[in-house]
Amino acid sequence: MAQAPDTTGGPELYPDTVITTEHTVEVDGETIRYTADAGYLPLRAEDGTVQAKMFYVAYRKAGTDQEDRPITFAFNGGPGSSSVWLHLGALGPRRVPVVSDSTNVLSPPYELVDNGQTWLDFTDLVFIDPVTTGYSRSTSAVDEDRFHGFEGDIESVSRFIRLYTTRNDRWSSPKFLAGESYGTVRAAGLASALQDRHGMYLNGIVLVSAVLNYQANAFDRGNDLVYPLFLPTYAATAHYHGALPADQQGRDLRTFLDEVEQWATTDYTVALMQGDALPDAERERVIDRLHQYTGLSREFIDDANLRVVDRHFYKELLRDEGQTVGRLDSRFTAQDRLDVGAGPEFDPSYVAILGPYTATLNSYVRGELGFETDLPYEILTGRVWPWNYETFENQYLDVAEPLRQAIHKNPALRVHVASGYYDVATPYFATDYVLDHMGLGAKYRDNVSVSYYESGHMMYVHMPSLRQFTDNVETFYRDATD
Repeated sequence: MAQAPDTTGGPELYPDTVITTEHTVEVDGETIRYTADAGYLPLRAEDGTVQAKMFYVAYRKAGTDQEDRPITFAFNGGPGSSSVWLHLGALGPRRVPVVSDSTNVLSPPYELVDNGQTWLDFTDLVFIDPVTTGYSRSTSAVDEDRFHGFEGDIESVSRFIRLYTTRNDRWSSPKFLAGESYGTVRAAGLASALQDRHGMYLNGIVLVSAVLNYQANAFDRGNDLVYPLFLPTYAATAHYHGALPADQQGRDLRTFLDEVEQWATTDYTVALMQGDALPDAERERVIDRLHQYTGLSREFIDDANLRVVDRHFYKELLRDEGQTVGRLDSRFTAQDRLDVGAGPEFDPSYVAILGPYTATLNSYVRGELGFETDLPYEILTGRVWPWNYETFENQYLDVAEPLRQAIHKNPALRVHVASGYYDVATPYFATDYVLDHMGLGAKYRDNVSVSYYESGHMMYVHMPSLRQFTDNVETFYRDATD
């Protein structure tokens, strides 16, 4: 097995190194042979100067006609996240065993298993680590901050996709993007940038736990929009933990959420719009309904002025039990040192996956893929901060509009959005609200489809959701390439 060169001297010293290995995985009783490439793709100025080295892992199914076979470029979010979560959680041929919830947290040492749900069955895969994440780095001659922002990030990743497509002769292949969390911001921006800058039209985009307009997710003073949009996720969380009043607890989840959504967009929204002018009698009715839908005490809701901030919810819901609930996945719980305080010490759903994904990625890349380097693999780094949002100065980031433009310019473009009911980071109802306000023309509305899962931000840590997710995406790919 070939070995990558020593890279301790800095990214400007590495050659264009790609390590190729061959493997098999079993999917639905069929053995799939595939090739894995792990290495760097350089981003160069037109004079040949290397500006950055972007690390990637690509999988190609053996014995297929690549000209007709779909190819998917996948990445996660952050900003500052590597692609490890989608790579080893859902899409790739190897994955971390499911974590499920706080009752099934993995113990070290960790190992990978074959992923019978891998998308490699229906698409080739390229996992991209944006600059300063994973093993990707800018060169010493270039200020890395140029890559750390909305525009710079999209520009560099679009250059990577164009170059990879060209070098590997995939211009004739059906092309897809798959992004998670801030990766959905990136994917929406890329759809427009690839079309307008490189003339590359996509067949489809998969948005996992999407955030397309920050206003729908921002707990800023005066932004009352966010509270009705988070309420259904609060309700689903309370339902899961048995924290609702007795007369609400036994209800079917989807039926219950239908009612919560209806009230959130009508009576609750109207009440919040009235601000301090809300009549006392109506205020009491809102408090009572919020108690019924969240299990939070009437006193707490009153003290919160009818507006429950997410971090307060994590701490308050199960305070009497000495437990906090997760942000990425509110099915997960943990215990703080003290039960007092406004917010939790940490997110139990994040710490449950950080260790397993970090250890297995580092072992997998060196051991099975044969790529060796002394650089730290930046799983989810703060080295990209402060992230540059200059494009949206004095306004909320909004990529729903460039996504709309991309669909209107390319009517063949299909978008599938996957949302988890227990995701408090990018709540499903906030995502639905933004999709419903994109301004898509009537004839394009069927271009966007949505699926929901009884899991969280990384719905694939829950095995039933992982299976459902893969089935839905495979159907989406088939429809997008017909």
